[in-house]
Amino acid sequence: MKFLLKVIGVIAVILALLGAFLPLLPTTPFLLLASACFARSSVRAHNWLRTNPLFGKYLRDWEDGRGLPLRGKIVILLFMWGSMSYSLTRVAHIPALVALLVAIGLGVTVFLLRFVPTRR
Repeated sequence: MKFLLKVIGVIAVILALLGAFLPLLPTTPFLLLASACFARSSVRAHNWLRTNPLFGKYLRDWEDGRGLPLRGKIVILLFMWGSMSYSLTRVAHIPALVALLVAIGLGVTVFLLRFVPTRR
């Protein structure tokens, strides 16, 4: 079971790294998945994620229940809606995809604003 969790964790980190550059692939959920998998399978890998200079602080704050800073939420929403807007222009001729993208964007926005604590 630990081996499977490690494999899933590694795949999640790879997808998170890709998500940093691809507009429709999210980064944060994959990092959270990787962290959860590594917490149960590899102390070393989990510690690497939590101490990573790029995203470790956000991951530690999330896992410790402190949420995200207001500035972080604003940046997340700006980048998400910016990339989402570009994607919407590319698929504007497919109404079902437009509706799906808008629904996903609204869902993430509501989740971020209502359910993720804002750290002051």
